[in-house]
Amino acid sequence: MERIYSQEILELAAALRSGERLEAPDATVRRTARICGSVVEVDVCVKGDVVTAFGQEVNACALGQASASILAANVLGAGVAEIRMVRDQVAAMLTEGAPPPEGRWADYRFLLPVRDYPARHGSTLLALNATVECLENIAQARAGAHGS
Repeated sequence: MERIYSQEILELAAALRSGERLEAPDATVRRTARICGSVVEVDVCVKGDVVTAFGQEVNACALGQASASILAANVLGAGVAEIRMVRDQVAAMLTEGAPPPEGRWADYRFLLPVRDYPARHGSTLLALNATVECLENIAQARAGAHGS
């Protein structure tokens, strides 16, 4: 278990700026990891197909904090499809042995050892899943507004 709490993970967790919420988000999602009880609440604003504002409140273990920290450091300016792709890549990294994301998302490689601890996957994916759910809610709301 100690090997999943590497120095890099602890530094990423410590770097997390939690509690910075948006006043008027396009969507907000609160998610809880069933096994460990970690909780995140994410706020997102999107203009066109790009994330323009992001806020989150994170009450999670070091793994959930590290993942949320990586997300927060890279989400602004990211396209909706890119964020979904990163979430899918991290999930595949944890569950299927796939390689970690690359480029600006490469810090997710530090979470590779988590693949050996399935009970920790939920908290590791929590902020990513909440963010993707926000994006889906925004897309549905916009489709409904255009369909009316």
